[in-house]
Amino acid sequence: MAGDSCIMGACMTMQIRAAKPSDIDTIGRLMAASIGDLQRDFLTPAEIDSSRAIMGVDTRLIEDGTYYVAEIDGELAGCGGWSRRRTLYGADVTTGRDESVLDPAVDAARIRAMYTHPKHVGKGVARAILARSEAAARAKGFTRIEFVSTLAGVPLYTACGYVAGERFADSTGGVPVPLVRMAKQLG
Repeated sequence: MAGDSCIMGACMTMQIRAAKPSDIDTIGRLMAASIGDLQRDFLTPAEIDSSRAIMGVDTRLIEDGTYYVAEIDGELAGCGGWSRRRTLYGADVTTGRDESVLDPAVDAARIRAMYTHPKHVGKGVARAILARSEAAARAKGFTRIEFVSTLAGVPLYTACGYVAGERFADSTGGVPVPLVRMAKQLG
């Protein structure tokens, strides 16, 4: 999916495609930049470090073909996707993963690992990836979608029709990181 758009007089071409194994290192760098910069207004430096230990690349999403990258004028601007597996968040190394497959008749699909490079915030990158993910989950029969958001993501997801639920903290990285469970009915 490609599209041209202009924001404040600057025109760009954004393309969204399925992530490939060759993208993993670049995705990892984008995630690190996003966590380090976009979380500063919401987390302490210790919480940001802990978040880096919790979050990261989940190669299963790439293998499943449900993880996407957005490129603007050939540069990786964002990444994210959806999953039909039970794991809610985290990287390959995160403990407590559950790779079992969800049943669209009773379970909600998952939005997973949404990150935008700080220099591309406000260009519609996350919204485009989110829309692509929702459409793909809907096409597989899911009528609900849920995920775990960082505090920085809550305003965007709320604007996209998601409802905040349980608030909790994950201490896996050493310091508790505040997170919010969010959900939406797919129309």
